[in-house]
Amino acid sequence: MRAVIQKVSSSCVRVEGRITGSIGKGFMVLLGISTMDTAEDLSYIEEKISGLRIFEDNDGKMNLPLSDVGGEILVVSQFTLYGDARKGRRPSFIQAAKGPEAEALYEELLKRLRSRGFRVETGEFGAMMEVTIVNDGPVTILLDSDKKF
Repeated sequence: MRAVIQKVSSSCVRVEGRITGSIGKGFMVLLGISTMDTAEDLSYIEEKISGLRIFEDNDGKMNLPLSDVGGEILVVSQFTLYGDARKGRRPSFIQAAKGPEAEALYEELLKRLRSRGFRVETGEFGAMMEVTIVNDGPVTILLDSDKKF
């Protein structure tokens, strides 16, 4: 499982012109799910998102987690995070999980983050989406449950 986490001052998602999710200060999470992902991968990503300390403390150091700043989370599924463009010019997406399997893990992540007390907004799974991101910093963190980076 892969996640691109951007610290944002605001972010929103539109599908066919309607807003499906919108947040203020918090994390914009682009989530990719592979064919090999399990509950362990989900737990790893959940823990990292929940505890990632990238908000500034009183000394200006990135030291505070989302919960300490009252931040929100916007999660958008993005199968293209498993695009492999090492050969040729057109990416292969065979490592990306297909609809039902990916959607089940996506929904479980949303449920778990909400159970931790976070306000979680979403895109629309499988839809073409317009994502507006106002990156704060900019700060962007890459996570991979296989710890490839």
